[in-house]
Amino acid sequence: MERTLYDYSKSSASYRVRIALNLKGLDYEAISVPLLENAQRSVDYLQKNPAGLVPSFIEDSEVITQSLAILEYLEEKHPETALLPEGAVERARCRALALDIACDVHPLNNLRVLKYLTGHMGHSEQEKLDWYLHWLKEGLAALEAKLAHSNSRFCCGNIPTIADVCLVPQMFNARRFELDLSPYQRLVAIDAECQSLPAFEKAHPANV
Repeated sequence: MERTLYDYSKSSASYRVRIALNLKGLDYEAISVPLLENAQRSVDYLQKNPAGLVPSFIEDSEVITQSLAILEYLEEKHPETALLPEGAVERARCRALALDIACDVHPLNNLRVLKYLTGHMGHSEQEKLDWYLHWLKEGLAALEAKLAHSNSRFCCGNIPTIADVCLVPQMFNARRFELDLSPYQRLVAIDAECQSLPAFEKAHPANV
């Protein structure tokens, strides 16, 4: 079975999919789409993904876009090494944590938004950074509060799930932008547990 991931090493969304593929032990070919060179706006790539975003995942000639949709597809098509806990309530809570990051934090800090702030809107680099850190702090604070009373190794129990798959790239970004992580000790602990696993280590931007 042929699988291709149109990828960018520091893209949070692509990072999520790399982790999931590794957790499920699925081989794939990675094709880099250099976002800083606007490769995502090339005619060839737009034919695959008209939104001009990464990742795009192809399995047996079927193109799937949007990282969360890809994760759900992988869960349904390749259920081995589950990315969701058992039980409807537990699954809903786990999906909610993933969506807290993928819908409420990441889109506001996406590269195209940041470029628009400093380009068309005329904001300074410092104002861009202030924007980035504001929404990151709000999002991480909410996650920390949700997970504060949990004693499990990962976000949704003792196995990594889609919530952890989304959390780890966001923690990577937090460190890139030198955010003080001391208020988020639960998230730091979960991130450390994830980073100890080969699937997460292999997916790290420094290793792709």
